[in-house]
Amino acid sequence: MNLNRRSLLKLSAAAVATSVALPSFAQAIDELVIAYNVTLPSWDPTVGPSAVNPTIQGLYQSVFDQYILQQPDLKPAPGLLTEWGWNDDKTQVHMTVRDGVTWHDGSPFTAEDVAWSLERAANPDTGNPIQFVWGTLTNFKAEGNKVTADVKQFDPTIFKWMYFLTGYVLPKAYYTKVGAAGFEKAPIGTGPYMVDKFEQNAFVRLKANANYWGGKPDFDTVTIKFVTDAAARVAEVESGSSHVTLEMPYEEFDRLKGGMNGYATPVSNIGMIFLNDIEVMLDPNVRKAAVAAIDKQAIVDRLLSGYGVPIDTLETPDYDAYDPTIKTPHDPELAKKLLAASGYSVDKPVKFTIQTTKGYMPKDYEMIQAIVGLWRKVGIEANIEVYEIAKHYELRAADKLAPAAFYNWGNSVGDPTTSTGFAMYGPSPHSVWDSQDLIDKINPLWGEKDEAKRIQGWKDVDRYIAENAYVIPLLQYVQPILAAKGVVVTPHHSGALLPHLMKRA
Repeated sequence: MNLNRRSLLKLSAAAVATSVALPSFAQAIDELVIAYNVTLPSWDPTVGPSAVNPTIQGLYQSVFDQYILQQPDLKPAPGLLTEWGWNDDKTQVHMTVRDGVTWHDGSPFTAEDVAWSLERAANPDTGNPIQFVWGTLTNFKAEGNKVTADVKQFDPTIFKWMYFLTGYVLPKAYYTKVGAAGFEKAPIGTGPYMVDKFEQNAFVRLKANANYWGGKPDFDTVTIKFVTDAAARVAEVESGSSHVTLEMPYEEFDRLKGGMNGYATPVSNIGMIFLNDIEVMLDPNVRKAAVAAIDKQAIVDRLLSGYGVPIDTLETPDYDAYDPTIKTPHDPELAKKLLAASGYSVDKPVKFTIQTTKGYMPKDYEMIQAIVGLWRKVGIEANIEVYEIAKHYELRAADKLAPAAFYNWGNSVGDPTTSTGFAMYGPSPHSVWDSQDLIDKINPLWGEKDEAKRIQGWKDVDRYIAENAYVIPLLQYVQPILAAKGVVVTPHHSGALLPHLMKRA
């Protein structure tokens, strides 16, 4: 199979005609300008907090290549690695490195770069935030265009991480020569674009890599402005200052999509409510009532203008362990009966706190307000506490979240270990539900070598979680993107906005 990034541009993308103050045709655009929704704190995609920020990955993927290419539908394809796999008893991994690739400085890309990058990621001293994943491999060897490593601890998802967070190949010789500080000042990769100019908290200007192995991008120059305010991003495209933007309010998307190319694509992010096994959440009737009282479809329709996919497990339809037969229907009468069995009613409500961000995700606070209103009708009185996303991470790592806490979970590889697994496994720093019954069900799945058995095992776990109401999945997000007429965007289901997947009409 011969797949490259240019071939991905052939994927279909629906667009709507436009008539705003932008060039009539993309051919007239000398410099493509994108209004992006986050800033870039660091150019090393493998260390520090920014390395595990899903929103930043689109910036990294413009400059650096990952070991394995992830297509817009989330499926893997040959990238810097053209082949990969385990030996028969899965005690060793093997990889074949693509020939003819060069770094941005013109030096050749080699198997040594791959082996060094993997070894560096596995070294706890380098500061890779998911070193525990890469540390499952050891004894890296590069010979010709082949790389091998011994499996210290079998991880069935190791190759999926090679197109996920921190899964980037860096230049061994260059990085060793200039060091971390020098690399920040002048980063180079093998990706479709090269860094031309970078002003922190302002913009980055990229120049097309004419020698890119996947084909030279359509736009020679791309400037990505860091515009964190949604209203400002809307003004950018409406005024013609930027040609492309993303993550604007859905009502603004609907207002402008008739005059621009509008894309509304389901992405891998989900909205969910963590339940902590403390206080009233130890009562299964309270948990099950909280789930049954929520009308997810009404929330999507009324608050998100229909842009969302209600879900009943921590798997979206794009994920490997999605099971459409697992349902938790909206049933307010059932919720009342469950609460009554525990001595609660509208007149004598059960009380707890629910935490949420406000403005971090579209309508996050408003969704929680609506849910609290639905809960009140059945006998649940929830007090809303607003916090910043950084506070959520702090409380979750310390297992000190409130009995209920809203969060946006990203899982662009679609594997159940990185959704249900990390979110619901008690010993995980990402989980706050610690019951031993669930730990016992999940434990055998981490190292399961039979893939069909592993995926079915996770489906069984998802069903068990739904039956016991250990978490409240809400919806799969839909990402809104607006582009000038003549700029054709290929949306990526990971949520990454990638300029090399943009074409002139």
